Amino acid sequence: MESIHLFLIASRQAEWLSVRQRVVAGNIANVNTPGYRAWDVEPFSSVLNRQPLVMARTSAGHMDIVDSDFESAEVRPEKSIEKTHSGNNVLVEEELRKGSEISREMSLNTAVVRSFHRMLMAAVKGG
Repeated sequence: MESIHLFLIASRQAEWLSVRQRVVAGNIANVNTPGYRAWDVEPFSSVLNRQPLVMARTSAGHMDIVDSDFESAEVRPEKSIEKTHSGNNVLVEEELRKGSEISREMSLNTAVVRSFHRMLMAAVKGG
């Protein structure tokens, strides 16, 4: 059976969410570090939009395809106008908001993969 693109995309998003969670955790860990600049990762939609999705070749009569692969998420300094007296620009509330956003996106990712897996299993079992 050919690989399904949905699983590749879901896997890449899970990797991206993991990277983003590490960056957010690093920002929170350095909330009291003088001069520390908050970081964030490039939005997943930007990473996804740069990568062309192609159809899988399932028959010799189909057009030839080139495998595509997603690039890893780019970590970049976060743009924030607020600074503390020490030059630190980490806002704990903003980082906590990002953390809950990451959790929500991971739950959605998992639910979509679980549903797609159930659909595939039903199709394979014939019911």
